[in-house]
Order: sequence, then C-alpha cells, then structure tokens
Amino acid sequence: MKIDNFFAEVKRRNVYKVAIAYIFAGWALSQGIAQVFPVFDVPNWVIRSIVVMIILGLPVALVLAWMFELTPQGIKRTETADAMPEATRKKKYVWIYVVVIGAAISIGLFFLGRYSAGNTTASAAGITNKSIAVLPFDNLSRDPDNAYFCEGVQDEILTRLAKVADLKVISRTSTQHFKSTPDNLPEIAKQLGVAHILEGSVQKANDQVRVNVQLINALTDAHLWADTYDRKLTDIFAVESEIAKTIAETLQAKITGSEKNSIAKAPTANPEAYELYLKGRFFWNKRSGAHLRKAIEYFNQAIAKDPNYALAYAGLADSYLLHQETGDYCAMQSDKAALSVFIVSLRHSLLIQLWV
Repeated sequence: MKIDNFFAEVKRRNVYKVAIAYIFAGWALSQGIAQVFPVFDVPNWVIRSIVVMIILGLPVALVLAWMFELTPQGIKRTETADAMPEATRKKKYVWIYVVVIGAAISIGLFFLGRYSAGNTTASAAGITNKSIAVLPFDNLSRDPDNAYFCEGVQDEILTRLAKVADLKVISRTSTQHFKSTPDNLPEIAKQLGVAHILEGSVQKANDQVRVNVQLINALTDAHLWADTYDRKLTDIFAVESEIAKTIAETLQAKITGSEKNSIAKAPTANPEAYELYLKGRFFWNKRSGAHLRKAIEYFNQAIAKDPNYALAYAGLADSYLLHQETGDYCAMQSDKAALSVFIVSLRHSLLIQLWV
C-alpha cells in the first residue's frame, strides 16, 4: 500500500479522529488525576501507573478504530460497514463528543481538586508531615536569558522528589504563581496542603552553576536544612539528585532501592542536550503558538544531540499536542504529518524510559 493511499485510508476510517479524541481525553484525565489524587494522599506510583496505562492504550485504540466502525446499527467491522447502504452509515461525530466530555471532566476534576484541597487543608492537623511544595527559584544570573535554566533546575528537583512514593509533592502548576520567597508561608502551605516549602535560587555563569536551597517547615517557619552547591554544569544532575535525596531523608520518607536509582539517574549524559531541553520546556510553558514553535525547535535540537533523550521526545509530543489545543496546529504543518510526529515522539519517550 502506497503511503498516500495509507493516509487516505487512515482518514477514511476516522483513525486520526480517534487518535486526537483519545489523546485529548487521556491528557484531560491525567491532568484531572494529577489535581485530585494528591489531595487524598494517593501514592505517586499509582498516578504514574495510570498515566502509563493511558499511553499504552493509544495504539490499542488506533487498531480498534482501524478494524471497527460505529454505525446506527452498532459497532461493525469496517468491511461490513463499507458494504452497508450509504443511508445507514451516517457519519457520527463521536470524537468531538469525546473531546468535549474529556474537557468537561478535566475542568470538573480541577475544581474538585481545588475545592477538596481547600477543605482538607483547613486544619493543620490534617496535613501530612511528609508533604512539600517547591516554589519557583530565583534567577540570580546576570543574564536574564538564563531564566530557562533556573526553571529547569526547579522542575528537575520537583520531578525527582515526586519519584518517592512516600512523599506528597505538589505539582508545578499549583506553585508557579507564587513568589520564590513569599512573606506568608503558613498561608501558602495551607492553600497547597503541605507542611514544608522548598525555596531556592540559581546562578549560572558559563559552565559554572551555583544552586542555593533551603527547606522550611511552613507551619513553624523553622529552617530544617539549607545548603549551597557550587558545581560545573556537567555535575548539575548529581546536585539535583543530592538535593532531592537529602530532602526526602530530612522528612523521614521511606525510599526504596528502585526509587534511589530513579532519583540518581541522569536523563542524558550530554549537557548541551540538557540545556536545549530546558529551553524547550521554558518556551513550552508559555503556551502560545510562536513559543511552541520555538519549543519544538529546541526539543529537536536536543534529540539531535542525544537520540536517546526520552524527555526531549516527551517535550516534542507535548508541544504537538498543545499546538492542536491552541488552534495553531495546522499553521505549522499538515494534520497527518504532525500527528505522525506526535505518535512517534510519544512512543520513543515511553520505550526509552521503560528500557534504557
């Protein structure tokens, strides 16, 4: 089958519509879970497992979309549906309904999470001691363009902390609108439902990096631990791992052997690829068409530097998905090409994280 005929058949069988609907619904569900589950102290490994199952379900959904078709008479094999009279095969726009329902569920879970958080954190006694929020780090570099690096270090520390199932770690989405060193820590901790706050700053000059962090008991305003790391850029992963491990130990969280290995694991051995990835994430977080195109450029450059960089593939997939949501998807390239890149990037990211 020629490639053009293949894509034509994919379109005729509504496979790409199912893909878009599944991706959007899966993303909406995962975002809702990330908002609600931490409120009820659901372990992070449960959330990660659900997200992995959602990702693994994508190829299954595409195969089913290829093999079957929804008709007024019910679900039929595509060959059977093709043989039916045209009048009995009215086109259904189920995929649109899925997207709308997925968005509604996501919004509902978001507000449920916020409402639940407000209720569950009203009393300090209801807050688990093994909980933490990482506030945005201050960029102390002379060059303001290094803001991407500062945000990246904060994200990496947060991500490594989230690998410890015994810790409740608040997502970046919930903390990004706070200042790095706010005056009302107890109120912020109450809003987020945590007992501890991590503040920090990053200063980068050429290949030298200084990271300053301090762990604070937000309920008593007591400093539990603080340290300053002066390292080369090539050692930044070791610094992030050491900070996450020290915080977990200070909060007396149980860390399994696999979690220790996961925290210590460097996502790439190439510092250039890492910086390019951080730049991509920096622009991705701005969520606009022009910034997303820049993010895609940086993610592609990171992949060129390190073809086994799973996070770069994940960033690329995130960017294509967000392009679809912002309506700037088609301005970049054709639907089928963009969808192909998205699926390939998602597959690369998952395979590398599972096997490398």
